Amino acid sequence: MTTTILAIESSCDETAVAILRYDGKQSHILSSEISSQIDIHREFGGVVPELASRNHSLHLRPLIDLALKNAALNIDDIDAFGATAGPGLASSLLVGNTTAKALSIATGKPFISVNHMEGHLLSPFLSSAKIESNLALIVSGGHTMLIHMKAFRHYKLLGSTRDDAAGEAYDKVGKMLGLPYPGGPEIEKQARQGSATAFQFPRSMIKDGLGFSFSGLKTAVLYQLEKLSPDTGQAPQDAVPDLCASFQQAVIDILVHKTMKAADQAGEKLVTLSGGVSCNLALREAMQQACKACGKQLLIAPPHLSTDNAAMIAFVALQYELAGIHSDIKEDINPNLALVH
Repeated sequence: MTTTILAIESSCDETAVAILRYDGKQSHILSSEISSQIDIHREFGGVVPELASRNHSLHLRPLIDLALKNAALNIDDIDAFGATAGPGLASSLLVGNTTAKALSIATGKPFISVNHMEGHLLSPFLSSAKIESNLALIVSGGHTMLIHMKAFRHYKLLGSTRDDAAGEAYDKVGKMLGLPYPGGPEIEKQARQGSATAFQFPRSMIKDGLGFSFSGLKTAVLYQLEKLSPDTGQAPQDAVPDLCASFQQAVIDILVHKTMKAADQAGEKLVTLSGGVSCNLALREAMQQACKACGKQLLIAPPHLSTDNAAMIAFVALQYELAGIHSDIKEDINPNLALVH
């Protein structure tokens, strides 16, 4: 017996719709559509909530139609509807969440409220037959978290950021260096041409537990800019690649060291990496090398399933549907929704 899920993701500035089908053994993405707003928000140097929600409203209905068309299905073929309930921007979450509820009411099919971070957490298993116990690192624009996942819905938070998340630090440093928004991909691009040892930036809290802190690293970059250009505080163009490479290496060293330490403490041989920052090739390679050296297996979602997307939301909704767990249609969004308490 098959189960088909339509899910909506609208937690920030990506409008996404996906349809996922489970055939009794494995899940298959029938369609996954995304409308990006990066170009709209780039001129402001960050996401403008009002513009984000307005564009979600504009693009969501056409994306639903497109997803159904590309999956060769109609709305009556859907068994349950899922949508992100948080964390995220309230005005953005409301658009997708309310739409999924409306579809649920109109068709008489179940509604499933999904935590965005649970979507990232489970995304490495989307192409697998089953979810396995693992030590997970979620690293994105708003979160840096180490989670011991023993099974679906059995999660223990081992460490998280005390200030800036890694992705947030990338964006802020990118802005300091005069790079376009979002900063992460631009820093990675510049870093390929630079030296990771050109500047000695701190590895904050690297020996202190499993928590993270990137604000000190960000400040270290700022102080270095003031040394290089005391009059303007702006980065000399020829120094940008080295600054990017040195900053990126500091972030990677922290993430890899803490992840290996957490995996050892949790007694896990499987490590998973997810979230938008996991698209960074240097991070992927460093984590792969560390896992190989420690005799661990690494599982990472492909890049198109690592950034915000609705396929990962549909996969979580599928797990709840298979477990017979549905959400109350009156359940509200929660911009500060926690994955574990």
